[in-house]
Amino acid sequence: MAPTVLITGASSGIGKATALLFQQKGWQVAATMRRPEAATDLAALPNVRCVALDVGDRPSIEQAVQATLEAFGDLDVVVNNAGFAVIGPLEAASEEDLQRQFDTNVYGVIRVMQAVLPHFRDRRRGTIINVSSVGGRLAFPVYSLYHGTKWAVEGISESAQFELRPFNIRVRLVEPGAIRTDFYGRSQTPMQKEGLTAYADFTTKVLARIGEVEATAPGPEVVAQTIYQAATDKGDRLRYGVGNGVEPLLLARRLLPSSWFVEMVRRLLT
Repeated sequence: MAPTVLITGASSGIGKATALLFQQKGWQVAATMRRPEAATDLAALPNVRCVALDVGDRPSIEQAVQATLEAFGDLDVVVNNAGFAVIGPLEAASEEDLQRQFDTNVYGVIRVMQAVLPHFRDRRRGTIINVSSVGGRLAFPVYSLYHGTKWAVEGISESAQFELRPFNIRVRLVEPGAIRTDFYGRSQTPMQKEGLTAYADFTTKVLARIGEVEATAPGPEVVAQTIYQAATDKGDRLRYGVGNGVEPLLLARRLLPSSWFVEMVRRLLT
């Protein structure tokens, strides 16, 4: 029987590219999203089920996992891809910004992991792939809340791998750099606080620089390929960086004194 993958946030971008690649590789695919009725192109493909799942709603997660098991009989890999970014200066963050950002990017990852782990433990195998970011290992300006969530996912995943290894459950982190998707449009929400204009010029300059990088970035297919690699690797590798310049950037972060690296980012983006 073909293996089965469940992917969150599969309506567009990295999630959709991942669903398409796994389907092409002969896998059974549960492509989950909040509004599956809109995904008619995915739903028309053989061995693909578009399933409703909202990472902010634990019952919907549990129902999606159950629907996947009923449709395909098993579940081998889960890809935690759903996420978004609120952007802007930290001072502008509202309570709603804080709650939405962490509820989706951190608590949503935990909820999905908790929903699939009993099944993986019972069968004593399975792979959880958490889509983090290069921003889970270093930080850029005006993305403070987003970085906070991705650093959290890194720590959660690194700790969980120790707990789950005795059950033959692998944990992977896929860390994209700049990728040309709608992440920089639809998946970003600006933080605004009435009367706060002190950061406006700085924020505009940083986002313009980041936009220049995004314009020449590879498409989501390169991340999908890395996710597939992480799903099919047999070893215990935890982290998979992907994207233009990601490995040299992470190497610089690891080897340079922190003050040097901060100055490098400052010169590049501000």
